[in-house]
Amino acid sequence: MYGETRALTAQHDAPDPHDWPAVNAWRKRLRPELIERRLAVGLAHRRAQGEAAKRRLQASFDLRRWPVLGIYWPFRGEIDVRDIAIAHIEAGGQVALPVVVEKAAPVEFRRWTPDTPMERGVWDIPIPSIRDVVAPDALLVPLLGFDGACYRLGYGGGYYDRTLAASAPRPFCIGIGYEHLRLDSIRPQPHDIPMDAIVTDVSSATRAPSGQTD
Repeated sequence: MYGETRALTAQHDAPDPHDWPAVNAWRKRLRPELIERRLAVGLAHRRAQGEAAKRRLQASFDLRRWPVLGIYWPFRGEIDVRDIAIAHIEAGGQVALPVVVEKAAPVEFRRWTPDTPMERGVWDIPIPSIRDVVAPDALLVPLLGFDGACYRLGYGGGYYDRTLAASAPRPFCIGIGYEHLRLDSIRPQPHDIPMDAIVTDVSSATRAPSGQTD
């Protein structure tokens, strides 16, 4: 797995991290390949990887400590965490989904249950149609790519970074994804906000205040 991922980053001649235009162009080239690599895994195997990641998540964190849990609607092969969300609701917690209200702005989180009426939002992703806005205590965040310093590579919209930058207090953020999409580095920029922890099908790491991972 590591060999495949290193080859993927090397073929793009990873740029100087201080050269933001070059980093931005590199990320744009990398994203479609990461999506392709994720979807290239057979559905049964991808589901098995997702189940392994969710078991590791539940073994690593007691999600009941966070009354309001922000999740995501699975998209393009992302790990489906809706079963975890339903269990959280059944345990007395609340769950919320992100909604893009305005481009280049923070998202808002609307409360969700399996019975919530839904409509189509940005990228045709289902969102709650009832505007019951809540502030999550923790977020489960999908990973397209990630690195060992708990930095996340998403689809390039910057919505999570803007949302976290505007949040006070900031929710505890757990990135969840596939180990074979690990990168040596996403070449983080000043606007990139790392996850507090990352969980995959084979590993988990928590970011210490120093920026190191445990």
